[in-house]
Amino acid sequence: MTAVPHPPNPLLDALPSEPHIVELGQPLFTGMPCSPNHPGFRMTLARRHGDMVRADGGSASSEVIITGGHVGTHIDALSHVSHDGKLHGGVDAGEAQSGGAFSQHGAEQIPAMVTRGVLLDAAAALGADTLPGGYGVTAEDLERAAALGGAEPRQGDVALVRTGWARNFDDPVAYLGKESGVPGITESAGEWLAARGVRAVGADTTACEQIPAGAGHSLLPVHRLLLVESGIYIMEHLALDDLAAAGVHEFLFVVAPLRIVGGTGSPIRPLAVVA
Repeated sequence: MTAVPHPPNPLLDALPSEPHIVELGQPLFTGMPCSPNHPGFRMTLARRHGDMVRADGGSASSEVIITGGHVGTHIDALSHVSHDGKLHGGVDAGEAQSGGAFSQHGAEQIPAMVTRGVLLDAAAALGADTLPGGYGVTAEDLERAAALGGAEPRQGDVALVRTGWARNFDDPVAYLGKESGVPGITESAGEWLAARGVRAVGADTTACEQIPAGAGHSLLPVHRLLLVESGIYIMEHLALDDLAAAGVHEFLFVVAPLRIVGGTGSPIRPLAVVA
């Protein structure tokens, strides 16, 4: 039988037959680090093999999952943060959240993203494996990281900032930095990213911004700048060490948030497709 030739498809033809995919998200497990501002992740089997056995000997198991929208690797919807009672675009936060779910800027409105991703390795740019707790990543630091990687964010890109802090993920006390603080971008770095028109910003920490020692989450100026003022989505708890170890700073970024109607965030499984 003669094979029928398929018409060319530029999009599919450009993909490698066996693409190298790098996971950018952390695994979800009971007891993983979680901000005290959010309910922690819990998973347990609700039904076990043998609880019910069908006539043919078959059996099935299933689980119950309890989690907040901002637990583990996730993305913030534009409804997540308000300033002076207003969400992005001047939307009244009180009116939008009436009824127990957001009527505007809900998580279901976060777009799926298949776009250029750029890794800004702030730790490497400063000659460190991991930035110290509480360190504030500045615009100048991001300039150095972009120069080091040879890739600068552009309009519509996703920019991922690596601090190296994810190596503490298996130690919740150290990772959340209650005593040490957590490294992250400062307002000047947020302004640098917003000026380049990025679609989303992500980081390998719990808050995607600097948390000084002992400060907790009392002030979140970068969230205000990105979410409220600029309409830029934020991703947190990323895993960026494998990407950095591979020396990859520019890649195809893929993510599809859950369509949680009226929610303020969504768990995600982000991927870097490396040719």
